[in-house]
Amino acid sequence: MIAKLKGLLDSTGIDHAIIDVAGVGYLVGASSRTLAALGSVGEACTVYTEMLVSQDSIRLMGFASGEERDWFRLLTGVQGVGGRVALAILSALEPAELHRSVAMGDKAMVARANGVGPKLAARIVNELKDKIGAAPIGSAMAGGLAAVPVGNHASDAVSALQNLGFRPAEASIAVAAAEGELGEGATLDALVRLALKKAAK
Repeated sequence: MIAKLKGLLDSTGIDHAIIDVAGVGYLVGASSRTLAALGSVGEACTVYTEMLVSQDSIRLMGFASGEERDWFRLLTGVQGVGGRVALAILSALEPAELHRSVAMGDKAMVARANGVGPKLAARIVNELKDKIGAAPIGSAMAGGLAAVPVGNHASDAVSALQNLGFRPAEASIAVAAAEGELGEGATLDALVRLALKKAAK
């Protein structure tokens, strides 16, 4: 399986790029964010890849970061989300935004992507919420979550959960979810209690 390509950017299209690796041109599907991050034609670039195999085709998808590829894998694991829809979501939301939207249950944000209706957005949020809480993907994604809680006691609550053995990303997700229910004016005690309940689910 091809996991990464490093070469020269040969050309780009609306939803794909061709990467020249030692004279061989690889056609990779890509989100608009990845295409923008690749640079100019003729420049060196690196893409992380995922191979999609179906009965009638084999397609290579390319991503500017490992986090984006991880999200693509998660998204395509949801019923009704194919490669095209997953790329549309990743074009509309960067990984940190998508992580926050799912963690906070923000279906409307996910539904901003082309081809994603309210029902599909709800399914994506519901199916992935537990997965990203139990298994945060990638250090950059976990780092992006550090800014999710915004209330006065949020950072203290995150620290409290970490002291109890929760990973930073798990603690951030739980505190952000608790804060979403209680509001930014919640007391530290209330925030920690609710965050513990959410983290233990």
